[in-house]
Amino acid sequence: MIKYRLACHKGHQFDGWFDTIAGFEAQQKAQEIACPVCASTQVDRSIMAPAIPRKQNSVSTKEPSLDPQKIMHMMQKMTDHVTQNYEYVGDGFADEARKIYYGETENRDIYGETSLDEARDLVEEGVPVAPLPIVPDKVKN
Repeated sequence: MIKYRLACHKGHQFDGWFDTIAGFEAQQKAQEIACPVCASTQVDRSIMAPAIPRKQNSVSTKEPSLDPQKIMHMMQKMTDHVTQNYEYVGDGFADEARKIYYGETENRDIYGETSLDEARDLVEEGVPVAPLPIVPDKVKN
């Protein structure tokens, strides 16, 4: 059996098990694989780490713990990158994202504000959007 990490065209990810690679490809071509979230049959394999079996005589190690400070620092770096390199469009974000997605204006990276309902509508339309994390000031270094 082969386990694949799958994603639909709307970005929902899920796992699928297949007898062979050819079996996956046949089901994909026949659109027999459906996203469990939105029922889309436009599904493809997603990038995933290979499953490498551990040696039987290897020493067991604990999973590394998540360091909240490190996570906050990474989130801050991402936020800084976006605010320094993307165009700020204010509260017109949803409208501008749609114009870019539908080719009504130039394709460029933008950020701004929108309501949760507007963000949900964008995702349902297939417009690629993601929230920008808010990081407390004390993390900035």
